Amino acid sequence: MAEITAALVKELREVSGAGMMDCKKALAENEGNLEQAVDWLRKKGLAAAAKKAGRVAAEGLVAVVSGDKKGVLVEVNSETDFVARNDQFQGFVSGVAQQALGASDLEALKNAKLPDGQTVAEKLTHLVATIGENMNLRRMATVSVKDGVVATYMHNATVPNMGKIGVLVGLESTGDKAKLAALGKQIAMHVAAANPSALDIKSVSQAELDRERAVLSEQARASGKPEEIIAKMVEGRLRKYYEDVVLLEQLYVIDGESRVKQVVEKAAKEIGAPVTVTGFARMALGEGIAKEQADAA
Repeated sequence: MAEITAALVKELREVSGAGMMDCKKALAENEGNLEQAVDWLRKKGLAAAAKKAGRVAAEGLVAVVSGDKKGVLVEVNSETDFVARNDQFQGFVSGVAQQALGASDLEALKNAKLPDGQTVAEKLTHLVATIGENMNLRRMATVSVKDGVVATYMHNATVPNMGKIGVLVGLESTGDKAKLAALGKQIAMHVAAANPSALDIKSVSQAELDRERAVLSEQARASGKPEEIIAKMVEGRLRKYYEDVVLLEQLYVIDGESRVKQVVEKAAKEIGAPVTVTGFARMALGEGIAKEQADAA
């Protein structure tokens, strides 16, 4: 068997644009023959996929699925919204979401086997070559409960359980599960609209809190008031900050009057037992991806 040198792998990567591990495998399968390795990559769709990998994929679908006391969100990106309406792409995203229920993290999900025997990563590479757009399994999020429900909500759904904004909300209670699920669905709708960043005050990251406190302190000092007054001003403004970013402190968008924590306390009386919101996850399609800006000039 021919020696597969680092230089040979580098050369194949430059020629094909494929990943390092794929290039190593291609060379091993073809006894170090560069041309045959290129053809092998092309036949597998890996070279075509690599060429598209540099293009921005910020469209696609977020999918939500729930199982026994667990819910999962996944985001699979494509370059255009047109592909998000493709039946083949939608079927792939649905299959990935089902596999995510049993996956510990994103890497495990990529290596999970689909019903056709291919791994998620292999199937995605095949889709890139078949459909002709860059695609990416970007992220997943899970919420679990011990005794209760994980409510799901999909905002702006393209098809059932797949769309633009997906939400999970975990509620724990020994009370009526149907009523608990109904409450969870309403809170999930609130999360989709209000986009909180923390569950409760103690969940706000110290870094975020320090940054906000520093900004508010500088703003307060501009008033020229004494430091003891400034400290009280900052604490007052921090309460408003919590009401903006903390789920349980937010004004409930459905009635516009109560805090979410008050809604939960009131609902617990109907549910028949105390209710605790244990966690939530919100995933909006393409958030955080730097999109290419077209210049008409």
